[in-house]
Amino acid sequence: MSAPGPVLAAGCVLWRRSPEGGGLEVCLVHRPRYDDWSHPKGKLKRGENARDAAVREVLEETGHHCTPGTPLPTLRYEVNGHPKEVLYWEAPATGGSFVPNDEVDRIAWLSPAAARARLTRPADRVPLDALISAARTVSDPGT
Repeated sequence: MSAPGPVLAAGCVLWRRSPEGGGLEVCLVHRPRYDDWSHPKGKLKRGENARDAAVREVLEETGHHCTPGTPLPTLRYEVNGHPKEVLYWEAPATGGSFVPNDEVDRIAWLSPAAARARLTRPADRVPLDALISAARTVSDPGT
């Protein structure tokens, strides 16, 4: 009997241009269950592809619509002894508004440097750093 595959999840590094000054801002979610700050993400539903799951999770957790663009590094880690794999995309927010819920009680739009400092899990900095790097090749995001 073979070991089960990893738990599959997907999410986005959700971003926008700041209403004040136009610098890059990243959205982080606070999950009261874990008392942590992370990128919006969640498990794939049966038969759902990862990109669709990422869009659904962003909307459910942040209230914002988004358009996933460039894939970002995939994170692989263990949760309670089981492997988990989270696929990420960079995604500009295209509208919406946050309403607190049982899963996410707060969101924060932060500069990349502030988001990097606020992330609870150091590994969550990997997709953020990839976004920052890509943004720098296009224009200075004002980090």
